[in-house]
Amino acid sequence: MKNIFFTSMLLMALLVSNSIIVQAGNNSSTNKTTTIKASKCKKKKKNKDKKDETKKVEWLTMEEAMKRAEKEPRRIIVDVYADWCGWCKKMDKTTFQHPDIAEYMNEKYYAVKLDAESKEVMTIAGKDYKYFKQGKRGAHELALTLLDGNMSLPSVVLLEPDLTKITIIPGYIDPPMMDQALHYFGEGFFDKGIKWPIFEKNYKSKIKTKAKAKPTTKTKSTTPTKAKPTKSSK
Repeated sequence: MKNIFFTSMLLMALLVSNSIIVQAGNNSSTNKTTTIKASKCKKKKKNKDKKDETKKVEWLTMEEAMKRAEKEPRRIIVDVYADWCGWCKKMDKTTFQHPDIAEYMNEKYYAVKLDAESKEVMTIAGKDYKYFKQGKRGAHELALTLLDGNMSLPSVVLLEPDLTKITIIPGYIDPPMMDQALHYFGEGFFDKGIKWPIFEKNYKSKIKTKAKAKPTTKTKSTTPTKAKPTKSSK
């Protein structure tokens, strides 16, 4: 009788032990699966961040852009800025560093950064452009020429490959607005004679709006303005 009781107890103990082992194994498998999923998520996010980091605007000097335009004609987009200009820095951070903007600019344009107060002498189409001292601050002659003497910063100037001026877009330009402008000139809408207000109304940017266009920064005053093409050769 005692042997039967002992045998029964031993079988129960073994069953409980096996149940615990199976449960522990299942938990281990679940933890391993969770770890693998978490690892994949981290790897995916890391790859996305790495991919976005590679999408940066290739900034050129005016001379470099001109040489490239001679070999492979593209329009030239010039970002006119100054080191003290807060909105210029903001546009650099929010707009030009946006991966979609950077990718499209590199594909369709030659991008130039022009310091409006550079002391460097620049030779463009056989003419020397120099820095001029004006009061406490000076201005580079090329910046004055591109902006028609209106030193509103930041400003974006769009040029044909032969340096014919197409338009000036003054003020801070957020990513969706920049996306619109780049596609307007980059996809042939401007060349077809489609007016900007019509294009602006119908074009839907894939980039979501985070902030409205802000004031430009002038050397003397700050005036609110909505960033948009102000004039063109057509």
